[in-house]
Amino acid sequence: MSNGFDHEISRKGTNSVKYDERQNMFGKPDVIPLWVADMDFATPPAITKALIERANHPIYGYTRFPDSLYETVADWAQQRHGWAIQHEWIVMCPGVVPSLNAAVLAFTKPGDSVIIQPPVYFPFFSAATNNSRKLLHNPLQLENGRYVIDFDHLEQCAKQAHLLLLCSPHNPVGRVWNEQELTRLLELAKKYDLIILSDEIHADLIYPGNKHRVLATMTESSANIITAMAPSKTFNMPGLNLSTLIIPDKKNRTAITQVFNAMHVSASNPFSIVAFEAAYREGKTWLEALLVYLRDTRDCVETYLADHLPEIKLIKPEGTYLLWLDCRALNMDDAQLQHFFIHEAGIGMNPGIQFGRMEGSGFMRFNIGAPRNTILTALKQIRKAINKL
Repeated sequence: MSNGFDHEISRKGTNSVKYDERQNMFGKPDVIPLWVADMDFATPPAITKALIERANHPIYGYTRFPDSLYETVADWAQQRHGWAIQHEWIVMCPGVVPSLNAAVLAFTKPGDSVIIQPPVYFPFFSAATNNSRKLLHNPLQLENGRYVIDFDHLEQCAKQAHLLLLCSPHNPVGRVWNEQELTRLLELAKKYDLIILSDEIHADLIYPGNKHRVLATMTESSANIITAMAPSKTFNMPGLNLSTLIIPDKKNRTAITQVFNAMHVSASNPFSIVAFEAAYREGKTWLEALLVYLRDTRDCVETYLADHLPEIKLIKPEGTYLLWLDCRALNMDDAQLQHFFIHEAGIGMNPGIQFGRMEGSGFMRFNIGAPRNTILTALKQIRKAINKL
């Protein structure tokens, strides 16, 4: 059952970054765009219905956050992740990336160090560097086709920093951190008084055989854990720019809130609020169908690469709709790799070096959030281009 996920919808001319920025990004307007982390699937009907109903009221003035919004966050956290959260812990935010920056400003001073774990989503780098903080790299280690945390090195980093930006599930390598890993992480955080901003935006996009654990539920003393969540990736509505931080500790909550207040940044938008509520209230059935479709696409890509493109190795994701492709066997440097995929294969992907100059070298990030026919066409174009080499 594809639930309409096979249906191809043209996004050209909608000011879509993924489609309408292709010329600027790749120097070609016609590559198959498999880069930006949004999906080419229609958002759940309940969300569209809620937006239309709100649009039918012809005044779009300043809007407060209703109690029902906080209730939907708490209900989703409880039902989906077994996490009982309190209303006052919830801070509504204009997206997870602004929240990363707010955490850096709230919990560190200029010149302080912030730990990241590359290869990692590139705004993790700029959240520190754009705010005059130092980056401490704790690179993930690739062992037997799977990335793991180097805890010995992380401990050395923890001695020098007060903040860790954690990506959980991890973008781009697709890891869903297990209980043992998260427990060890919390032990280090406690030992060195480390605040952890846990970006869990992909928490609902988990493949069978894996279980996402909210970091804050793994410890009784969750005071120094700040959790970022949103329905934006899950239900394909990131353009509506509304997310939440869940912060049990009042002092930390005040510190983050003061950063947003100082910039007069409001996340309150009459459309994002109704969409957010509709997603968490009525999106579950759609999400279950999406997860089946994404799993089948992931497995389809894995089989195709093994059968036809053995030069490209899939780092099999445990979560997210993003694939991390090991292209090192093609024996190209990163500039050649980008040129090959864009100009020979006609595919627009994120180059691995965006996620870490060293750690991402030789890799590409491939977004499978599209009709399967689009993904298969892309794979065939890559195969044809490699056969020409």
